[in-house]
Amino acid sequence: MNALASSPAYPAVRATRSWVTPLEIAVLGAIWGASFLFMRVAAPEFGAAPLVDVRLALGCVVLLPFLWRSRAQFPLKLWPKLALIGAINSAVPFVLFAWAAQRAPAGVGAICNSMTVLFTALVGFLFFGEKISFRRSLALVVGFAGVVVLASGKTAGASIGWAVAAGAGAAFLYGIGLNLVRRHLTGLPPAAVAAATLGTSTLLLLPFAIATWPTHPIAATSWLATGALGVVCTGIAFVMYYRLIGRVGAGRASTVTYLVPVFGIAWAWLLLGGAVTPTMLAAGLLILGSVAFSQRAK
Repeated sequence: MNALASSPAYPAVRATRSWVTPLEIAVLGAIWGASFLFMRVAAPEFGAAPLVDVRLALGCVVLLPFLWRSRAQFPLKLWPKLALIGAINSAVPFVLFAWAAQRAPAGVGAICNSMTVLFTALVGFLFFGEKISFRRSLALVVGFAGVVVLASGKTAGASIGWAVAAGAGAAFLYGIGLNLVRRHLTGLPPAAVAAATLGTSTLLLLPFAIATWPTHPIAATSWLATGALGVVCTGIAFVMYYRLIGRVGAGRASTVTYLVPVFGIAWAWLLLGGAVTPTMLAAGLLILGSVAFSQRAK
């Protein structure tokens, strides 16, 4: 660091990084926001389990080189733990979001996804003895109020309450999964861990995917959406995220959380003509506001 700082080129490097990092965060937010759009397109034709199994398999293929490079750090006795965490942190929440995508606009799942930050703190408090500050407690109350507001809304005259419950359940599972990863997989290469958990999740979900595989022909649009969901939104996005964490730290990289629902709603509105209701906007402001409030430095 000192050698770099003393170099004449250092100001240029620092200036470049000052705009590269926000750009990468924005691109990552756009990619993960688009994942809810792709699920909305593909889930009605594939069904939840088949769609998610293809997504997991494609994401694993992209990340497999990282696992192969670090294979010596993954002994056989570790794999049952990886499978359990994969089910909690990937397979089941992905299925819940895909199920919700069949019943509600893409923006609904994206808004629910942003509760992950608050649920991570809540799970740490309830099950792992972590302290929770007054600020985060208040943020949780406001965030839950946002979920209730969102669940009370309707789209095209139909209630979206069950879709919101599925999305909130998925975010809660992410909160459990993140706590488990932090406690049991710390020190392992993150991209290799992602490949391992995606791979085990693919195998765990495979029987359900086969049993519910659609009998009708699947449109090319749905196949393309599924391919983008697996390769770009899962595999490539994970690589980008872990690279970002390595360069700027987990705290700054996590600001992508605020962009995912914004892009999720924007993509659905631009490309699918999805309605942006006052209820969605109010709920989004409550949930994102609570997440931002909980993350603010004291």
